Amino acid sequence: MKKLVIVTHPNIENSVVNKKWINELKKDNETYTIHEIYKAYPSLNFDVAKEQALIENYDEVIFQFPLHWFSTPYALKKYIDDVFTYGWSFGEGGDKIKGKKIGLAVSTGGAEENYKAPNGIPLEELLNDVILTFRFCGAEFTNLHRLYGAMFNPEATVLEENTKAYLAAF
Repeated sequence: MKKLVIVTHPNIENSVVNKKWINELKKDNETYTIHEIYKAYPSLNFDVAKEQALIENYDEVIFQFPLHWFSTPYALKKYIDDVFTYGWSFGEGGDKIKGKKIGLAVSTGGAEENYKAPNGIPLEELLNDVILTFRFCGAEFTNLHRLYGAMFNPEATVLEENTKAYLAAF
């Protein structure tokens, strides 16, 4: 089954983690289609009909992004706001993502302890609004893959193991 990976990284050229993930996914173009939002729409003026048609062609969609200030990057929020419209993804006649599998692949700048209780906020909690949006639209939320501490340049072995886990998760 072919999977659509929607990447919203504002500076992918300088990314270590997200760039590694993309490069590994591209090795299996039978399974993964990579759609980089910032490359396709530098001004973030989405062709909504084109994006909706693209999503409709896949049974599984993975949103890949770095966490920004405890949330999704602006481009992903705007993408969801613009593309997941009434009558398409929810509301009367809005069943186009119903039953689709949707997952998240997220890198964080901060270390893992920043996302653990009692002093931190778990990643699942920070991304609850995004997960609830997909569920509200009838999609099946499948997985939250993560790599913590991206800004600390993870060791090559850690990045390699995490990338293998990403591929196994989706």
